[in-house]
Amino acid sequence: MTEHEKMLAGKIYDPFSENMPAERERAHLLCKRYNELFESETEKRNAVLRELIPELGEDVYLQGPIYFDFGTNTRIGRMSYANFNFTVLDEGRVDIGECVFIGPGVSILTAIHPLCWQDRNPFFNQETGAVTNMERTGAVVIGDNCWIGGSVTICGGVTIGEGCVIGAGSVVTRDVPAGVFAAGVPCVVKKEIGEKDRLINRPELFADKKDMRFFK
Repeated sequence: MTEHEKMLAGKIYDPFSENMPAERERAHLLCKRYNELFESETEKRNAVLRELIPELGEDVYLQGPIYFDFGTNTRIGRMSYANFNFTVLDEGRVDIGECVFIGPGVSILTAIHPLCWQDRNPFFNQETGAVTNMERTGAVVIGDNCWIGGSVTICGGVTIGEGCVIGAGSVVTRDVPAGVFAAGVPCVVKKEIGEKDRLINRPELFADKKDMRFFK
Protein backbone atom coordinates (compact mmCIF):
# COMPACT_ATOMS: atom_id res chain seq x y z
CA MET A 1 0.00 0.00 0.00
CA THR A 2 1.10 3.57 -0.62
CA GLU A 3 1.18 5.99 2.31
CA HIS A 4 -1.91 7.71 0.87
CA GLU A 5 -3.74 4.39 0.73
CA LYS A 6 -2.71 3.64 4.31
CA MET A 7 -3.96 7.06 5.41
CA LEU A 8 -7.42 6.60 3.88
CA ALA A 9 -7.62 2.98 5.08
CA GLY A 10 -7.04 3.93 8.74
CA LYS A 11 -3.61 2.27 8.91
CA ILE A 12 -0.46 3.74 10.46
CA TYR A 13 1.10 6.06 7.87
CA ASP A 14 3.80 8.70 7.41
CA PRO A 15 2.09 12.12 7.08
CA PHE A 16 5.24 13.73 5.66
CA SER A 17 5.64 11.44 2.66
CA GLU A 18 4.35 11.25 -0.93
CA ASN A 19 3.94 15.01 -1.33
CA MET A 20 1.44 15.21 1.55
CA PRO A 21 2.97 18.43 2.99
CA ALA A 22 2.54 20.10 -0.40
CA GLU A 23 -1.06 18.88 -0.62
CA ARG A 24 -1.82 20.33 2.79
CA GLU A 25 -0.12 23.60 1.88
CA ARG A 26 -2.22 23.77 -1.31
CA ALA A 27 -5.40 23.35 0.73
CA HIS A 28 -4.32 25.91 3.31
CA LEU A 29 -3.59 28.47 0.58
CA LEU A 30 -7.00 27.87 -1.01
CA CYS A 31 -8.66 28.29 2.40
CA LYS A 32 -6.78 31.56 2.87
CA ARG A 33 -7.90 32.75 -0.56
CA TYR A 34 -11.51 31.82 0.20
CA ASN A 35 -11.44 33.52 3.60
CA GLU A 36 -10.13 36.76 2.10
CA LEU A 37 -12.96 37.04 -0.44
CA PHE A 38 -16.05 39.11 0.31
CA GLU A 39 -19.39 37.34 0.59
CA SER A 40 -20.60 39.32 -2.41
CA GLU A 41 -17.87 37.74 -4.58
CA THR A 42 -20.01 34.67 -5.07
CA GLU A 43 -18.51 33.34 -8.30
CA LYS A 44 -14.94 33.66 -7.07
CA ARG A 45 -15.79 32.00 -3.76
CA ASN A 46 -17.54 29.11 -5.49
CA ALA A 47 -14.59 28.62 -7.85
CA VAL A 48 -12.13 28.43 -4.98
CA LEU A 49 -14.39 26.10 -3.03
CA ARG A 50 -14.72 23.70 -5.96
CA GLU A 51 -10.97 23.67 -6.42
CA LEU A 52 -10.53 22.93 -2.72
CA ILE A 53 -13.36 20.35 -2.49
CA PRO A 54 -13.91 18.63 -5.85
CA GLU A 55 -16.78 16.51 -4.43
CA LEU A 56 -19.03 19.48 -3.73
CA GLY A 57 -22.78 19.37 -4.24
CA GLU A 58 -24.92 22.16 -5.63
CA ASP A 59 -25.90 25.16 -3.49
CA VAL A 60 -23.38 24.43 -0.72
CA TYR A 61 -22.58 27.54 1.33
CA LEU A 62 -19.67 27.78 3.74
CA GLN A 63 -19.77 31.10 5.57
CA GLY A 64 -16.03 31.25 6.27
CA PRO A 65 -13.48 31.37 7.60
CA ILE A 66 -12.89 27.71 6.74
CA TYR A 67 -9.89 25.47 7.44
CA PHE A 68 -9.28 22.19 5.59
CA ASP A 69 -6.13 20.06 5.61
CA PHE A 70 -6.73 18.41 2.22
CA GLY A 71 -10.22 19.21 0.90
CA THR A 72 -9.82 16.40 -1.62
CA ASN A 73 -10.73 13.88 1.10
CA THR A 74 -14.07 15.57 1.83
CA ARG A 75 -17.46 15.27 0.15
CA ILE A 76 -20.30 17.71 0.91
CA GLY A 77 -23.83 17.06 -0.37
CA ARG A 78 -26.17 19.57 -1.95
CA MET A 79 -27.72 22.44 0.04
CA SER A 80 -25.48 21.93 3.06
CA TYR A 81 -24.29 24.90 5.11
CA ALA A 82 -21.55 25.66 7.62
CA ASN A 83 -21.26 28.78 9.74
CA PHE A 84 -18.09 30.62 10.87
CA ASN A 85 -14.83 28.81 11.70
CA PHE A 86 -15.55 25.41 10.16
CA THR A 87 -12.44 23.24 10.68
CA VAL A 88 -11.97 19.91 8.89
CA LEU A 89 -8.80 17.88 9.43
CA ASP A 90 -9.63 15.52 6.59
CA GLU A 91 -6.64 13.20 6.64
CA GLY A 92 -9.33 10.51 6.69
CA ARG A 93 -12.45 10.61 4.53
CA VAL A 94 -15.19 13.06 5.55
CA ASP A 95 -18.61 12.49 4.02
CA ILE A 96 -21.24 15.15 4.75
CA GLY A 97 -24.73 14.48 3.41
CA GLU A 98 -27.37 16.71 1.86
CA CYS A 99 -29.11 19.53 3.74
CA VAL A 100 -26.72 19.35 6.69
CA PHE A 101 -26.62 22.51 8.83
CA ILE A 102 -23.40 23.10 10.75
CA GLY A 103 -23.14 25.76 13.45
CA PRO A 104 -20.20 28.09 14.18
CA GLY A 105 -16.92 26.73 15.52
CA VAL A 106 -17.51 23.09 14.53
CA SER A 107 -14.45 20.83 14.14
CA ILE A 108 -14.22 17.48 12.35
CA LEU A 109 -10.99 15.75 13.35
CA THR A 110 -10.13 12.52 11.53
CA ALA A 111 -6.49 12.35 12.64
CA ILE A 112 -5.82 9.86 15.46
CA HIS A 113 -2.48 10.13 17.26
CA PRO A 114 -0.92 7.38 19.42
CA LEU A 115 -1.65 7.45 23.15
CA CYS A 116 1.94 6.70 24.16
CA TRP A 117 4.42 9.53 23.76
CA GLN A 118 7.09 7.05 22.63
CA ASP A 119 4.94 6.40 19.54
CA ARG A 120 3.64 9.96 19.15
CA ASN A 121 6.82 12.05 19.21
CA PRO A 122 8.64 12.95 15.96
CA PHE A 123 11.54 10.74 14.84
CA PHE A 124 14.05 10.60 12.01
CA ASN A 125 13.08 8.24 9.22
CA GLN A 126 16.30 6.84 7.80
CA GLU A 127 14.55 5.60 4.64
CA THR A 128 13.25 9.03 3.67
CA GLY A 129 15.88 11.15 5.41
CA ALA A 130 13.22 13.31 7.01
CA VAL A 131 11.74 13.92 10.43
CA THR A 132 8.23 12.50 10.68
CA ASN A 133 5.77 10.89 13.09
CA MET A 134 3.20 8.12 13.10
CA GLU A 135 -0.54 8.57 12.98
CA ARG A 136 -3.71 7.01 11.60
CA THR A 137 -7.17 8.25 10.68
CA GLY A 138 -10.82 7.47 11.23
CA ALA A 139 -13.43 8.38 8.63
CA VAL A 140 -16.37 10.64 9.58
CA VAL A 141 -19.84 10.30 8.05
CA ILE A 142 -22.71 12.74 8.66
CA GLY A 143 -26.05 11.65 7.21
CA ASP A 144 -28.55 13.80 5.33
CA ASN A 145 -30.70 16.39 7.14
CA CYS A 146 -28.55 16.66 10.27
CA TRP A 147 -28.07 19.76 12.39
CA ILE A 148 -24.69 20.04 14.12
CA GLY A 149 -24.80 22.69 16.87
CA GLY A 150 -22.18 25.33 17.53
CA SER A 151 -18.74 24.36 18.87
CA VAL A 152 -19.30 20.63 18.36
CA THR A 153 -16.20 18.45 17.96
CA ILE A 154 -16.57 15.27 15.89
CA CYS A 155 -13.74 12.77 16.35
CA GLY A 156 -12.40 10.30 13.84
CA GLY A 157 -14.24 7.04 13.22
CA VAL A 158 -17.72 8.43 13.94
CA THR A 159 -20.93 8.06 11.93
CA ILE A 160 -23.87 10.38 12.68
CA GLY A 161 -27.13 8.98 11.34
CA GLU A 162 -29.60 10.78 9.10
CA GLY A 163 -31.85 13.42 10.67
CA CYS A 164 -29.87 13.85 13.91
CA VAL A 165 -29.45 16.99 15.97
CA ILE A 166 -26.18 17.29 17.93
CA GLY A 167 -26.37 19.77 20.81
CA ALA A 168 -24.00 22.72 21.02
CA GLY A 169 -20.63 22.06 22.64
CA SER A 170 -20.84 18.28 22.33
CA VAL A 171 -17.85 16.02 21.74
CA VAL A 172 -18.89 13.13 19.49
CA THR A 173 -16.66 10.12 20.13
CA ARG A 174 -18.97 7.28 19.05
CA ASP A 175 -21.65 6.58 16.46
CA VAL A 176 -25.03 8.28 16.80
CA PRO A 177 -28.10 6.46 15.41
CA ALA A 178 -30.46 8.13 12.96
CA GLY A 179 -33.29 10.40 14.06
CA VAL A 180 -32.17 11.38 17.56
CA PHE A 181 -31.13 14.40 19.58
CA ALA A 182 -27.74 13.74 21.18
CA ALA A 183 -25.59 16.01 23.33
CA GLY A 184 -22.90 16.12 25.98
CA VAL A 185 -19.25 15.38 26.64
CA PRO A 186 -19.06 12.66 25.56
CA CYS A 187 -22.10 12.95 23.30
CA VAL A 188 -24.94 10.55 24.17
CA VAL A 189 -28.49 10.10 22.90
CA LYS A 190 -31.02 12.18 24.84
CA LYS A 191 -34.25 11.47 22.94
CA GLU A 192 -35.73 10.32 19.66
CA ILE A 193 -36.96 13.03 17.32
CA GLY A 194 -40.54 12.43 16.19
CA GLU A 195 -43.74 13.95 14.88
CA LYS A 196 -44.42 15.56 18.26
CA ASP A 197 -41.36 17.76 17.68
CA ARG A 198 -42.71 19.24 14.42
CA LEU A 199 -43.31 22.98 14.52
CA ILE A 200 -46.86 22.45 13.34
CA ASN A 201 -47.51 20.89 16.75
CA ARG A 202 -46.16 23.96 18.58
CA PRO A 203 -48.69 26.68 17.66
CA GLU A 204 -47.58 28.79 20.63
CA LEU A 205 -44.32 29.50 18.79
CA PHE A 206 -46.08 31.35 15.96
CA ALA A 207 -46.93 35.01 16.35
CA ASP A 208 -48.98 34.84 13.17
CA LYS A 209 -50.94 31.60 12.76
CA LYS A 210 -50.92 32.12 8.97
CA ASP A 211 -47.21 31.18 9.02
CA MET A 212 -48.12 27.65 10.12
CA ARG A 213 -49.18 26.88 6.54
CA PHE A 214 -45.51 26.49 5.57
CA PHE A 215 -45.11 23.47 7.85
CA LYS A 216 -48.11 21.38 6.82
